[in-house]
Amino acid sequence: MTIVLRALLIGLLCAGQASAQSDAAAAAQAAAVQLEAASVTLRDAASARDRVRALTETVRAYEAGLAAMRTGLRRAATREAQLSRQLEVREAEVAQLLGVLQTISTSPSPVLILHPSGPLGSARSGMILAEVTPALNAQAQRLSADLQEVRTLRTLQEGAAETLKSGLSGVQEARAELSKAIADRTDLPRRFTEDPVRTAILLSSTETLTGFANGLSEIPDGGEVAAPTDIGDLKGNLDLPVQGVLLHRAGEADAAGVKRDGIIIAARPRALVTSPVAATIRYRGPLLDLGNVMILEPQADALIVLSGLAEVFGETGQVIPAGAPVGLMGGADPEIGAILSLSSDGSGTERSETLYIEVREGGDPVDPVTWFRTDKDG
Repeated sequence: MTIVLRALLIGLLCAGQASAQSDAAAAAQAAAVQLEAASVTLRDAASARDRVRALTETVRAYEAGLAAMRTGLRRAATREAQLSRQLEVREAEVAQLLGVLQTISTSPSPVLILHPSGPLGSARSGMILAEVTPALNAQAQRLSADLQEVRTLRTLQEGAAETLKSGLSGVQEARAELSKAIADRTDLPRRFTEDPVRTAILLSSTETLTGFANGLSEIPDGGEVAAPTDIGDLKGNLDLPVQGVLLHRAGEADAAGVKRDGIIIAARPRALVTSPVAATIRYRGPLLDLGNVMILEPQADALIVLSGLAEVFGETGQVIPAGAPVGLMGGADPEIGAILSLSSDGSGTERSETLYIEVREGGDPVDPVTWFRTDKDG
């Protein structure tokens, strides 16, 4: 019996040597690897032939890595709290058990062998012990794994600050490089050159998005390059322009009670916005009270309106490929402390920016859900 009890005690005291690792810890560590891969991509983008495309992929990689890190840390914090509560509940039980084990383990072996009932009682107690031993070992192993998992999760969270700092610095550098690469880009075809006078007159004479969009379609484009072909076969399968979640559907009242023809996507600060399809930039810049607006023409008589951007990329008249960056959301990257605090929140409050998406066909708004896949959390 002494050997078994000592084994149990050793198993409990040596929990730090266990190799157990939770899914939560694995997720956070995988995110760290993802961020490291993004940093390698950023270095490679400097020599890429198509720097805009390479840097776009880099920013996306950083965004995905940071999102995964937030999720991983949130899961790690939740799991650590759950295990801590379980261990607190069992603390008195474990302390009592360890006290008994320590007392028994210090008793002389001959005393342990003796039984008040004589040899028959000793034999019976030995049989009982043989049945109890597997359960004791299993309990020791479970407790050892739990203790190690708590230690692993706490160490992971303590070391996350440096990983997040590197990731935030990397994504900021990638955005700056992307902005510069877009400004220096000269290889995009241009379908027409904007007439600033007509655009200014249209801006000053319209009071609604509908009026502006309809007026925009009446301005001739010059036809220097052929208009995009029909993309009807892509309807319903386009990716959202930004990584985020659907906040309001078309015709659904927002927090202010306003109903709109488009959908609203909740996105994280400074998230990259890209063109969901090859299109012509028909307008970019401030419009009414919508902030910066990007209006894309994926095919004749169809417009995709994106509003709520802090920055817009490209020039009116350019024909851009699918996935081309068209702007950045507003806000500011959260501080490391804020990210770590969000890791235990999980309420989605980190998606503080909103992108409004409206699709118009033949001058009338249509439900953007008929164009985009909206069932994914970005």
